[in-house]
Amino acid sequence: MIRSCLAGLALAATSLLAAAQDSKPIEWVVGYAAGGGSDSVARATAETMSKDLGRPIVITNKPGAATNIAAEYAARSKDYGNIMLTADFATLAANPFLFSKLSYNAEKDLAPVGMLARFPLVLVVGQQVPAKNFKEFVAWAKAQPGGVNYASAGAGSPHHLATELLREKTGIAMTHVAYRGAAPAMQDILGGSVPFMMVDTASGNQFVLAGKVKAIGVASAKRIASLPDVPTLAEQGLADFEAYAWQGLSVPSGTPPETVARLNKALVDALNSTPVKARFLALGVEGLPGSPNDMARYVKDERERWGRLIKANNIRVD
Repeated sequence: MIRSCLAGLALAATSLLAAAQDSKPIEWVVGYAAGGGSDSVARATAETMSKDLGRPIVITNKPGAATNIAAEYAARSKDYGNIMLTADFATLAANPFLFSKLSYNAEKDLAPVGMLARFPLVLVVGQQVPAKNFKEFVAWAKAQPGGVNYASAGAGSPHHLATELLREKTGIAMTHVAYRGAAPAMQDILGGSVPFMMVDTASGNQFVLAGKVKAIGVASAKRIASLPDVPTLAEQGLADFEAYAWQGLSVPSGTPPETVARLNKALVDALNSTPVKARFLALGVEGLPGSPNDMARYVKDERERWGRLIKANNIRVD
């Protein structure tokens, strides 16, 4: 009798704990400032996921240190099931090679939930550059005495590394000018201080569509819906060249598998929903619904690809 009563009390306590857990808001950590492309993707997805999960999702912005501040915060959390992280190109693929020491281990401390989205990168030039296609751009760049400057969203960003890959493949002499984000970099492209950059669609499309900069080519396998008249760089003769700014959703390692599965289902359903698809199209980004294993494979391929480039060119951030 006593034993059955104790078992009943334990079951009741477990049920109460689960109920409290399910009513608690989920914290979604984003390593960038509010209002940017990464923040917009998270907020659009969170709104739909929240309805599916029946729980509020609160976005916490922790910008700085190439997402390392946000990554450490999430990786060290033991609040399993109540915290998620936008883990992106920097967090999972580039930073392990760019920094001599990290406060988190990208492979061991963070577990994949599923891919979120990827932002195709576009080669854009200011109006002062007399080039309308990739062949003309290469000819112009190679004719500049001392080479050309290019802008990026920051050292080690996908914008930076994609342009280094472009340099490798074309032999153009280039000098990197790093900015604190894509927005200020684009302002100097508009103003003519720097002639070109590889920019993500979320940051650059508005200026391309307004005719303020010229889009030379898209670094994706196929033309993109938001810029259908802009040919890919591959179409213009640059073989094996794809580059994206991408994001996945991660949780601290140790999060129960059933929780990961539940979050993945809500994420995939959100990415396949009409409101999120419409918002992503407006941002110029591509949703990437899939399983945790799909994300793990994608990250592994990207880490190997960009790690090679970083090491070959001795690119460091610290």
